[in-house]
Amino acid sequence: MSKPVVAIVGRPNVGKSTLFNVLAGSAVSIVKDTPGVTRDRIYADCTWLNRSFTLIDTGGIEPDSRDIIFSQMREQAEIAIQTADVIIFIVDVRQGMVDADQKVADMLRKSRKPVVLAVNKVDSQQKFGNDVYEFYNLGIGDPMPVSAASRLGIGDLLDEVIRHFAPADEDEEEDERPRIAIVGKPNVGKSSIINKLLGENRVIVSDIAGTTRDAVDTEIVHNGTEYVFIDTAGLRRKSKVKEDLERYSIIRTVTAVERADVVVVVIDAKEGVTEQDAKIAGIAHDRGKGIIVAVNKWDAIEKNDKTIYEYTRKLKEILSFMPYAEYLFISAATGQRLGKLFDTIDMVRENQSLRVSTGVLNEIMMEAVALQQPPSDKGKRLKLFYITQAAIKPPTFVVFVNDKELMHFSYTRYLENQIRNAFGFRGTALRMIIRERKEKGQ
Repeated sequence: MSKPVVAIVGRPNVGKSTLFNVLAGSAVSIVKDTPGVTRDRIYADCTWLNRSFTLIDTGGIEPDSRDIIFSQMREQAEIAIQTADVIIFIVDVRQGMVDADQKVADMLRKSRKPVVLAVNKVDSQQKFGNDVYEFYNLGIGDPMPVSAASRLGIGDLLDEVIRHFAPADEDEEEDERPRIAIVGKPNVGKSSIINKLLGENRVIVSDIAGTTRDAVDTEIVHNGTEYVFIDTAGLRRKSKVKEDLERYSIIRTVTAVERADVVVVVIDAKEGVTEQDAKIAGIAHDRGKGIIVAVNKWDAIEKNDKTIYEYTRKLKEILSFMPYAEYLFISAATGQRLGKLFDTIDMVRENQSLRVSTGVLNEIMMEAVALQQPPSDKGKRLKLFYITQAAIKPPTFVVFVNDKELMHFSYTRYLENQIRNAFGFRGTALRMIIRERKEKGQ
């Protein structure tokens, strides 16, 4: 079941980023007193009362501004509103209700999404309590007094937010169909790939980057199996504001990845892998999804017998944080190797769901310890007692040790590699959880 998405929206400088940082638990967003300083949307994974959700911080909405940055912020906020399950609409008690708040409220009302109205900067109930009632005039529910800076009223706000989530046991009618997110920068051919697989022009394709405006689900049947492809929208080119361009579609990527089993990261063969490609791939990696890197427009590359190996080596260097990823060299224009995409998806899904018995895992661990002695620090040596698999999608292993501090990242990676050597797990991340257990007699 994919996590609900909660978007924080509102005018510039009402405290969205401060609230976001409090909920996310760290100073992720840049906060300054200059209105409109949060230029790009930033997301974080949050949990409240055992309910997990993805939180999005948006640029401030300036409903009538013609300024290019503000118009982009409005567009980003609109994307967030479209993809969110619940919206936190934040207003400023000290500024009072302004005309722009009413316009944002109208925009939210049209979305028909659940809206929680947070009246920020209520540091003193005695001083500002009565001013909160003014915001009933927005007509979108009860205003909730909060102070993001002083962390007041945050629990009540979150209680109200999660009240709008679907019940935790409602597992979306157990849709067992494989869900595949096609992600990547604009104009790399995401929609063209789906159209070629589908055999019809269902998704709008154009040479203008960003013509796909919304995430689209497309059902494709291949060899009797029904697959759901999630095509993420591209971004509009904004030549005047280059720095916004790179981060502009992150939210769509996050929400698509959240819903997917396998993520296909599409890269332009002519352009090569870029920093933005690595960021997009990193989102899928962080969420433990199956990953296939599809290098599109391969037909446009001059090749010899070594080209594919050299290209793969370069890709693996840049994407070294996910050495398990599968690579495919395709052409949406000619259909080259597109048929192999389904075989690769099936293989990755199988590996995501692979379970290894505890007995076999402990044999691998003991052999790994014998081959490479665990690290020690100040005379105390790391001891590995026991390993077991706790979950699938992604395969998750719990290792019990005498001292967590001694389990260096490098040794965890070594153990992971030993498991991969034995079972492959191609195309999927592995999660390693280290737990401490006292030795007998201590």
